Amino acid sequence: MSQQPTRVDFSSSGGLTVAAYRWDPQGAPRAIAQIVHGVGEHALRYTPLAEVLAARGFVVYAHDHRGHGATLLDSQEPGVIGADGWTELVADVGRMGRNARTANPGLKLVLIAHSLGSFATQQFLPEHSAEFDAVALSGTAALDLLPLDLDAPVDLSMFNAGIPSPRTEFDWISRDEAQVDAYLADPLCGFGLDIAGMKGMVGGAVAVAATECVASIRSDLPLYIAVGDKDPVNGDLALVNALVQRYEQAGLTDITLKVWHGARHEIFNEINRDEVFADLLAWIDRKLA
Repeated sequence: MSQQPTRVDFSSSGGLTVAAYRWDPQGAPRAIAQIVHGVGEHALRYTPLAEVLAARGFVVYAHDHRGHGATLLDSQEPGVIGADGWTELVADVGRMGRNARTANPGLKLVLIAHSLGSFATQQFLPEHSAEFDAVALSGTAALDLLPLDLDAPVDLSMFNAGIPSPRTEFDWISRDEAQVDAYLADPLCGFGLDIAGMKGMVGGAVAVAATECVASIRSDLPLYIAVGDKDPVNGDLALVNALVQRYEQAGLTDITLKVWHGARHEIFNEINRDEVFADLLAWIDRKLA
């Protein structure tokens, strides 16, 4: 039976209340896991991953980004975060993590961030890598190298271009048709960021790509990068390989790259998701031991 998470909303800049969730393990938690979702979706889509982590003794936290999920204001268009929205979206990753640590003093914290969440994490880490004991990025890439038109809102269905004989506009997210159909049926899914948000995100990506910025990440941070080799976001792996090389050249010494053959963008919603979960959990166990 699925466990209903507890709401643990927090205050952010501009008086915004950010919707946040906590899944509790049976008994005392052994560590904290923080999940950071992607664009055009919401934290509760990660309930299966959260429940797997909770079953392994983690207390799990996740929040809905501004412009997303239950954080979205009734009067607001989905994905609209405004001129300063991206900076604050990145900062909210830290706010959630600090709240989790405050509520669970002394426990180690692993951050698990997908797609847009991974881009926010890439931009948060240079000044804050000491706040995490391990970091896992999925559906990620060197965003500054991804060709995007920043003068128009992003249509996420553009990533479907390389999918052979697509059944829907969002086949690019997973080979699992049931997962794609659930995404399409979810009114809180399927949108991109507004132009201001996109410009903030990409501008931030360019800034943190600088060698001196990447080099400020602590060199012994355990970093797990997991992608599908059929994920159009990583450009046939070129953009994820560029990201790994960037971290290696900056001096990071504990990088694990996991490539899932045949998998598309959402590896946690793929047909082999149990295998994906198991590999991530095994890595976390090794790094937090």
